[in-house]
Amino acid sequence: MDLHSVLAFTLVAAIAIASPGPATVVAINNSLAYGPRYAVWSSFGNACGLFCLSAAAMSGMGALLASSEWMFNAVKILGAGYLFYLGAKQLFSKGSFLAQDAQPDGTTAVAPSRMKLYKSAFLTAVTNPKATMFFTALFPQFIDQGAALLPQFLILTSIFMGLSLTSLSLYAAAASQVKGLLRRPAFSLWVSRLVGSTFICFGAAILAMRRPAV
Repeated sequence: MDLHSVLAFTLVAAIAIASPGPATVVAINNSLAYGPRYAVWSSFGNACGLFCLSAAAMSGMGALLASSEWMFNAVKILGAGYLFYLGAKQLFSKGSFLAQDAQPDGTTAVAPSRMKLYKSAFLTAVTNPKATMFFTALFPQFIDQGAALLPQFLILTSIFMGLSLTSLSLYAAAASQVKGLLRRPAFSLWVSRLVGSTFICFGAAILAMRRPAV
């Protein structure tokens, strides 16, 4: 793999990552609700999920999803269902969007554990069949089949993970700058509903996906 291929992959990956998706909404949601430091853990979870998807694509899982109707549909339904679940939690939440705001009983809401944020983002990543198909289609365009595959896999995957962490961190930092607006309960509730609706829209988009022709 030459430098030209690495730079071309970096450009393509950066464009793809910059486009908002479920991981972006998760990072923004956690940054607004609990602060950018908590969003870092969900960003790490997403990056680890991307590593697993990349490894699956390299091992032929992407090709299997493309050729197996029932497996593709199973992963699609699982991914869409999880996003529907995240969306419903936001839509039907009766508390304040901000974790540190006082609750009706006078107590203060507690942010979820770092591991819970990590696992939620990880599941959001690995249950997205679109990402697996993306890796399956993208990697062969930049990998030198005559060279050792493992070093190339590690280089490309590390670049993708690094770009993802950077993008999500920027989104989370930008979201934290408008956090002051959410002190108003009515506006906080509106944002919560917007985030929930966005999750559901992404879930519907995944559910509408069709297996590529083989």
